[in-house]
Amino acid sequence: MNDSDLFFRVAVALAAGLLIGIERGWQDRDAESGRRVAGIRTFALIALLGSGWGLLLKDSPLLLLGFAFFGFAVVVAASQVTKAIRLGDYGITTTIAGLLTFVLGAAAVQGHVVFVASVAVVTTTLLGVKPILHQWVKRLDQNDLFAVFKMLLISVVLLPVLPNQGYGPWGFFNPFEIWWMVVLIAGVSFSGYFAMKAVGAKRGVGLTALFGGLVASTAVTLNFSKIGRDSPEHSRILAAGILIASGTMFPRSILLAGVIHPPMMALLAIPLGAMALVCFGGAALYWKSSEKEADPGGEGLRNPFEIMTALKFGALLALVMFLVRALRDAFGDMGIYLIAVLSGLTDVDTITLSMSRLASDDLAAAVAARAIVLACISSTLFKGLLTVFIARGEMAPRVAVPMAISAATGIGIVMA
Repeated sequence: MNDSDLFFRVAVALAAGLLIGIERGWQDRDAESGRRVAGIRTFALIALLGSGWGLLLKDSPLLLLGFAFFGFAVVVAASQVTKAIRLGDYGITTTIAGLLTFVLGAAAVQGHVVFVASVAVVTTTLLGVKPILHQWVKRLDQNDLFAVFKMLLISVVLLPVLPNQGYGPWGFFNPFEIWWMVVLIAGVSFSGYFAMKAVGAKRGVGLTALFGGLVASTAVTLNFSKIGRDSPEHSRILAAGILIASGTMFPRSILLAGVIHPPMMALLAIPLGAMALVCFGGAALYWKSSEKEADPGGEGLRNPFEIMTALKFGALLALVMFLVRALRDAFGDMGIYLIAVLSGLTDVDTITLSMSRLASDDLAAAVAARAIVLACISSTLFKGLLTVFIARGEMAPRVAVPMAISAATGIGIVMA
C-alpha cells in the first residue's frame, strides 16, 4: 500500500467520522458547551483513532484489533456512565455511534472503503430520521407487529426449506415456486399497507387510493362507493380515488409479471399501460374539477396479511395453475382465456403470477400476456359494475364510463 492509497483510505475514514459527527452535533446543537459527550471533532478523532489502530495492526491477528476496540469501548462506557449520572440521560445512541465510527475507521485503512462509505451514509440516515421512525412505530398496532413477524416467518424461515420440484399432474405443484409467489404478493401488499400507515390514510384521497391500490383496488372501490352513496357531494373526488386505485393495478401487474418472467413486461407494457392511462386520465379530470373536500379516509382497508390468508392464496394459486394446465389440454388456448376472465373477477394477482410462471416454462409468452390482459379487463369491468350498483347516482357513470373505456382499450389492443 503506497502513501497515496493510504491517504485516500484515511480520508474516507475521516469523512465517515465527520458525517456522523455532523449529525450528532446537530442533534445536540442547543446543548451548552461542555455538556455534549461527543460532537463533530470527537467523531472525527474517533475515526482517525480507529484508522490508526487499523493501520498499526493491519498485518497482525484480528484479535489484537479486538483488544484495541475493547479498550476504546471501556473509555466510551465510562463516559456514558458519567453522562447518565450527571445529566440523567440514559440514551446510548451516541455511544453506539462512537463505537461504530471506530470500527469504520479501522475498516477503511484495511481496504474496505466502499463498505465504510455505505455504512456511514446509512448510519447517518438512521440517526437523522429518528422522529420519523418513532412516528411510524406509533402508528403500528399489535396486529401490524404480529403481521410483520408472520411475514418474516413465511419468507425467511419457511421459504428456504420448501422442496423446489414439481409434483402431481404436469408437475403443476412446486411448493417452493408457489410459496415464493405468495411471499412476493404479500410483500407488494405490505408495501402499500405500511406506506398508508406511515403517511396516514387520512392525508388525502389520492394517497389513500394510490397505496390502497397496491393492497387491494377492489377494497378501495367498495369503500369509496359506499362513502359516495352516503355523501354524493364528494362523488367527483371519490370517483378519482377509485380510478387511481384501479389504475395502480396495471403497473402492479406488469411489475409482478416481470419479476417472475422478465420478457412479460414488454408484452404487457402497451395494453396495460394504455388501460392505466385511461384510468389515470379520468382521475385527473375529476380531481381538477373537484373542490378541496374532507378526506373520506382509508377505512375498509386492513392489514393484508394473515397466515390463513397466505395459505388460501397459495391454494388458490395452485388451483389456478392446475386448471390452466387442464383446460389448456382440453380446450387449447381458449381454456386459458376462460380461466383468466373468471379469475379476474376475484383476484388478478393469481392469474398474473400463474401465467408468468407458465410462460417461463412451456406456455407461449404471447398467450400468457393475453390472458393477463383479459383478467385485468374482467377486473376493471367488475369494479365498474360494483360502483354502479353500490354508489349509484352521479358517481356511478363517473367511474363506470372511464372503466368501460379502459376495458375497451385493452380489448382493442388484444384483438389487434
